[in-house]
This record gives sequence, structure tokens and C-alpha cells, in this order.
Amino acid sequence: MSVETIPVPDVGSDDPVDVIEVSVQVGDTIEPEDTMVVLESDKATLEVPAPKGGTVKQLLVQQGDRVKEGDGLLELESAEEQDAGAASEPEASGEEQSEAPEETGSAGAEEKAQPAAASSGETQLQSVPVPELGDIDAAELIEFSVSEGDRVDAEQVIAVLESDKASLEIPAPAAGTINKLVAKVGEKLTSGDILLEMETAAAPAAEPEQKTEESSASEQRPEETASGPSETSTPESAPATQTEPAPARDTEPSKQVHAGPAVRKLARKMGVDLAGIGRGSGPHGRILKDDVHGHVKKLLTEDKPADGGPGAGVDLPEIDFSQWGEVEQLERSKLRKLSAANLHRSWVTIPHVTQHDEADVTDLEAFRKEQNKVLEKEGVKLTMLAFLVQACAKTLREFPDVNASLSPDGETLIRKHYIHMGIAVDTPKGLVVPVIRDADKKGLAQIARDLDEVSTKARDGKLGPKDMQGGTFSISSLGGIGGTAFTPVVNWPEAAILGVSRMETKPVWDGQAFQPRLMLPLSFSYDHRIVDGAEAVRFTTYLSGLLKDMRRALL
Repeated sequence: MSVETIPVPDVGSDDPVDVIEVSVQVGDTIEPEDTMVVLESDKATLEVPAPKGGTVKQLLVQQGDRVKEGDGLLELESAEEQDAGAASEPEASGEEQSEAPEETGSAGAEEKAQPAAASSGETQLQSVPVPELGDIDAAELIEFSVSEGDRVDAEQVIAVLESDKASLEIPAPAAGTINKLVAKVGEKLTSGDILLEMETAAAPAAEPEQKTEESSASEQRPEETASGPSETSTPESAPATQTEPAPARDTEPSKQVHAGPAVRKLARKMGVDLAGIGRGSGPHGRILKDDVHGHVKKLLTEDKPADGGPGAGVDLPEIDFSQWGEVEQLERSKLRKLSAANLHRSWVTIPHVTQHDEADVTDLEAFRKEQNKVLEKEGVKLTMLAFLVQACAKTLREFPDVNASLSPDGETLIRKHYIHMGIAVDTPKGLVVPVIRDADKKGLAQIARDLDEVSTKARDGKLGPKDMQGGTFSISSLGGIGGTAFTPVVNWPEAAILGVSRMETKPVWDGQAFQPRLMLPLSFSYDHRIVDGAEAVRFTTYLSGLLKDMRRALL
């Protein structure tokens, strides 16, 4: 039984690189693509995956060593060779067994490659399990996105799990055909439970050198370097680092995700956005598998913040209401319980003040109706909410403190140089607030399309955690229902929220006579620690002016 030495792959440089981590130990059984060691150069960090499965027989390097391409990393007894040894016939003589290792060479490799290639047209039945959820007891299967007989592509969403905190989309591990749906919608599932069975192509085993080269090439893509801030950072990466209060995220807000191929593969399998994890627990902030598992556990188990319960800090007595008459107990949806916790936290931690005002939207409403006739052919429908999003984005540029957050210690004001607009949407399950990103950079037609998209996803229960993260300001419109004014609750960690009630035609004095004007009630709630009363009035006055004449938004 022979042992293979796994070398250092091509690291893109002739200079030696540092071994910053050895991820395996002697005796460990590893699978293909499992991380063996982590190398670091001046330009990038390279996580070296195992080219095949097997058992680690000897480590040839240790943390702190410097190595170059071709140097040995470890000795691995491959799983294929172990299986071959176990399957050998007992009648074989000692001489034949002793000569077997000498016969294992290039010829043997070619013989092994032949049956693999021959089976490339075959299919295999693969069970798709629930991914690792850490210590989660169970998550509810709320939707199958496929049916039996469907053809699916790799990474296509096949099912959705839900906890009190978020929805978790499960992607297909490979392309294939859905053979059987094993689990049932509504069923509580845990890690490892089988979701469905699918037929996939029986792919031949990849050669070690090929895997090593591919891993090396993939590691040196620009998005995986850790040399410093990147000029190609997407707008979506910024809010996750700046709006979250965790100090680790604030220290390196513009750096790209620092993780290797095995971790990225695990993240894709579990439907996790690595950018949302922030700084990892590995050397130099590298994200490890444990960080991914911990992130999923946090999303699925965080029912509510410590101060978010209805009666937090107060010992409420339990009352038997049935002593006065008939009662009925109804289980609240997970979304409503979570919303209640978040609203309570915001109300007890933020000193709210609400500024009420009215905007004359007579001309704007006429313009809206006129443009809807023009845009009808494009399938775009402008609502008053689209104009509100654009007007608020322009106003936030003029009043940057309203687009800020307060640090947890209250010592620092964090101004955001992006505007992501949260839109409160009423759904059968409760209130959700999806986010329109970069609202200040979009035209009315695109904002209208985005509003239609997020509203549809919200009502269909298709929103994921990423769709509701990173907001800098929120709008809650009740105009379609009614009312004249209300006090919207600030969506922490934002600084303010705009409430909108039903438009009403009122007589307005123009200096000579009363004129019928369409007035839109505005209710602007704000965190008084960040925004003072005078600035709040200036904010609503400026906003009202824009809504009265949207041409001002062009100035």
C-alpha cells in the first residue's frame, strides 16, 4: 500500500511563501477539497485543498515554514488505494502482494482512468440532505421550489427552510433530474435529514494535478486577495460592514471576503453570503468553516434580542382571562413574534420624536398619471411611493445625519455614503422591510420596478436575510388603507423613518383665495440623540418642497 506526497501547487511566484496554518493532523481522514494547509504570500492567501480523499500519514511542514512550488506538504494514503487493498483477494501470495506497490505507476493510473471515462454517460441517484445547521434542533421546510421530474441546474434553489430569524435557501449540489421529494412541506428538519433524491451524471474522478491547478488559479482571483481595500467593492458589501455594530466589521469595511475554496463551497451549499459574516476567526481574519456554521446558527436561532421581549425588564403577572368568559389562544407567526421583539427593542432604546407635516402633491399626482400612460407599454407602473423613494433619497443627501447610525457606546456617529431605502410591506404573515439599494442612483422607472419586485417577493414569502439588510432609512406608507397621521417606530439601527398617510384634497389659501389642493400627510419619526427638532423640521420642509415640484430634485 503506497503513500503519495502532496506537493505545494503553483502559487504564481517563484518566491517562497509562508505556511500560516496546517489544518490537518496525522491520522486524520480527509475528503477531496478539504483544506490541508494555508499558504500566504505578499499578494494573496492560498488555501490548498486535498486533491483526493485519504488518511494523513505524515506532515512535512509546520506553521511558520517557508515553502515553494513542488515542496512536499504531507504524505497521504489515498482512499482509492485503501479500498483497493481491502478488495484484494485473500488467495494472493505474499510475493504478489509485495510487488503490487511497484506496479502502481502511470500505467495503473491509466487503467483507473478508463472505467471512469466509460461511466461518464451514466447517472447516479443522489440524496440531498439538509446542510449542517450547527446546534439547531430543527428548522421548518416551508417550500419546495421544484417538483418530481423537474430538471435543475447546479446551485438552483430547490427548497427553503425557515426559522424564527430568517429563511435559508437550499441550492442543488449538481445539475440533474428530481427523482423523489422525500421531506414534506411543514415538516421540522434537522441537519442531515434527506430533502429529496435526484439523478445526476456520474462524473469521473478528477486528477490530482488538475484539481491542484484549478484550486491555485481560483485562489488568485482578485476577489479573494487580502492585500488591501478593493476599488471594485460592490455597494452591497458596504452596508453589511458599516451598519452592523460589531467592531470587527468596522475595522476593515472595504476588504474583500477572505476565504478559501472549501469554505466558499460550503457557503454556497448552505446559501450563506460570506460578505455578511464579516471578519473570520482564522489567521488574518480568514473565514473558516466554523464561522459559516456559526453564522447559520445565529440566523436560525436568534429569536429576539435580550431586551426585545414584550415586558423585558418587567416581571409581568400571568392572568387567567378565562375566568371572565370564553377565550381562544392563537399561535402567532414567527415573523410577527420577531417583529414584535424588534419593535420593542427600538421603542425602549431610541428616544422617539415625530414631526408631522403635509406636502402639496397636486401637480405631482397629475404628472404621475400622465407618465403611467407613457410607461404602460413598458410594463412599468409609477406609484406615489416611487416618487417618495426618490425624493427621500435626494433629501438624505442634503441631511446626511439622518442617513447615519449611532455607535453602541453612543460616542460616534456613523455616516453612510450610500442610501439603501427600506420599504415596509404588509404581508399575511406580518410586517417585513425589504431594501431598495442605491436608491439615490436610480431613476423613477427602475425604482418602480424594484418596488414591484420586492413587494411580490415579500407577499410570496421569498425574501431572504440579504433582502432585508443594510437599510439606511425606511418608509412606511399606509395611504392605501387610510388614516391622517401616525407615529412610525424607527427601524434600529437607522436614525429615522417616514410615515405616509392617505392623500386628501383640502382648501389651501394662496394669498387671495382658497384653492383645492391634494395634500399628502407626512409623519417623520427620528432618533432625538442624532437629529434635533430644528433639523427634523428642515428635513420635512425640504422633502415637502421636492414633492411639490420634483424639478428641484434635478438641481
